[in-house]
Amino acid sequence: MAMPTVSIALGSNLGDRAAQLIDARRAIDALTDTAVTASSSVYETAPVGPIEQGAFLNAVLRVETSLDPQALLLELQAIESAAGRQRAQQWGPRTLDCDLLFFGDEVLESDDLQVPHPRIAERRFVLQPLCDIDPGWTHPVLNQSMRSLLDVAPSLDMRLVEVPGW
Repeated sequence: MAMPTVSIALGSNLGDRAAQLIDARRAIDALTDTAVTASSSVYETAPVGPIEQGAFLNAVLRVETSLDPQALLLELQAIESAAGRQRAQQWGPRTLDCDLLFFGDEVLESDDLQVPHPRIAERRFVLQPLCDIDPGWTHPVLNQSMRSLLDVAPSLDMRLVEVPGW
């Protein structure tokens, strides 16, 4: 049986941002029956939201896994915690953010998990890295490609950055 293709967004704006993205990618790749199959470029982006904070490094991973969505979410939260993530303030600064964007073509909604991620179409810092991996990937609810969503996404100050070891 084929494993579903999953997309995970990574972000960091506290501490050694690049090292945290690299460590997160390695930790995700080391999960049981899970493999990172593609990585986007890394982008430095202005923060989005009402809280004053430093710039983020953002990237997206394409992953294949036999974990179910809830089990993967718990693993991602454990990786965030291991990186020192504090959930004191919504949209606040963070050492590491791991967002489950897509889980194959599944549409899921529970108290702690929505897939596809509900704000993908608003987030250029997610859409650009998704387009690096697969611009033709079609959103299972919006029925639009990542490229078409990026073309109309709100503008955002972002720049490509070189991360050694990424």
